Amino acid sequence: MRSARPTLRCLQEDLDLPLPPATAALDETDHPIVAKAAEQFADAEVKHERIRAIDDQVLFKVKVQRWRGAVWTDADLPWLVAAGRREDGSGDDFYAKLEAEGKAARAQYNATHAEALRTVTSTAHLLPTREDHIRYRAEAGVRFVRRLRTTLFDLTRDTLRDGREHAVDFDTFTLGLQVRADDGHETYLAVRITGSVPPNLTIIILRNVPGCEVEGWYPEYALPERELLPAEQAWSNIMDPRAAAEVLDEVDCPGQ
Repeated sequence: MRSARPTLRCLQEDLDLPLPPATAALDETDHPIVAKAAEQFADAEVKHERIRAIDDQVLFKVKVQRWRGAVWTDADLPWLVAAGRREDGSGDDFYAKLEAEGKAARAQYNATHAEALRTVTSTAHLLPTREDHIRYRAEAGVRFVRRLRTTLFDLTRDTLRDGREHAVDFDTFTLGLQVRADDGHETYLAVRITGSVPPNLTIIILRNVPGCEVEGWYPEYALPERELLPAEQAWSNIMDPRAAAEVLDEVDCPGQ
């Protein structure tokens, strides 16, 4: 299950928050109800309480502190589609209001369409729009680079510990790293990429290897312990030994 995220309407109208740049993932929005939705829907096997008063869509309840929310799931992607505060001295008034607005939207729809809705409520206007999906795709590059940086950090740490090549499979390519740090010699690091990747992706990979100068990469025709296989490319660089020590000391990739 992917992390729950607010729709643009919910973010700006219900939570009264500004729209951040696409470099900020909306599922990481600093707000109690967003964090609770992410926590509650992290496990696809966990059962959730449905908002029974809404019958045209399957919406689930999210509650934290005085905040109440409604989550709609699209395959494995949960969306926080509505949110509001519980007023002092009242119960679940947010859900009563959501029901009333759903009934009003249904009445308005039926008044302007020849084929009337058969449901009691209409909440289609709360669901993710084209703009929401465009925003989600715009964040995909940010999510990929974060994953790539974490992977490169973990591979570097693993190979620093044993001197062997370590690799991880991505969807369309495999990324491998190997460090050689013999006593009295420079710390040599090799990166190999197996599969077809565009040149700009190779540049992004090399720029995010910890402890290596961006301008210090050289193409290689072999790895430390073997020749290159078909569809493989390899690059080498000298790793700063101080950065290598920091990688070994860090538990998680900095900035993650």
